[in-house]
Amino acid sequence: MALTVANSLQVEHVDWGQLDTILLDMDGTLLDLAFDNHFWGTIIPEQWGRNNGLDLPASQHHLAPLFAAEQGSLNWYCLDFWGQTLELDISAIKTTYADGIRWRPQAETFLSRLWSSHLDVVLITNAHPVTLEIKAEKLPLAKWFNKMVSSHSYGAPKETTMFWEALIADRPFNPQRTLFIDDSEHVLDAAQSYGIGHLITLRQPDSSLPPKTNTRHPSIHHFEEIMQGLPTIG
Repeated sequence: MALTVANSLQVEHVDWGQLDTILLDMDGTLLDLAFDNHFWGTIIPEQWGRNNGLDLPASQHHLAPLFAAEQGSLNWYCLDFWGQTLELDISAIKTTYADGIRWRPQAETFLSRLWSSHLDVVLITNAHPVTLEIKAEKLPLAKWFNKMVSSHSYGAPKETTMFWEALIADRPFNPQRTLFIDDSEHVLDAAQSYGIGHLITLRQPDSSLPPKTNTRHPSIHHFEEIMQGLPTIG
């Protein structure tokens, strides 16, 4: 097995020699999810509430069931859908607040070491292509990946079998020699059902919230816990 895991489901070691491909999520995995949670939980309700004569708590209360109804679907991640639904220019608003986009701790160091390894390193995100573009302009994401994929290009989110079938057709890989790291355990459930051999989740995807104490999948807090065995840079 490529992963050594303690009884607490904490990852103790990754045998990189048993892997060919690493698939990495973006938000909450490489980038701090605090930006997205604040953007959708506060900034968008503020903007929408201002246009509709509601204060922030009232706006949040009104929007919560709309957001919940789309969770896990492609619409949940789609700027076009929410722009039309809320009558807001989501892309422009997100660009305005782009200074809040930040790496998670050690993410760029981890990426640099993966890039120097034998592994095929692929970003797979449910983020809308415009969101991916905004974040790739703010931070040097593209330099670290052999390919970057938005699930919107496949017409299905990572939570579905359709996504995984499209990904393996687009960029063939051996699922049993693949490690996938994602902060969403629902996404990891789908990957596991498809047959991805090695899965890791994050205990603190949002730096403004306390780390999770329980996960269903093997977990890490920071990337330094699994960097042993990767090339040392500089």
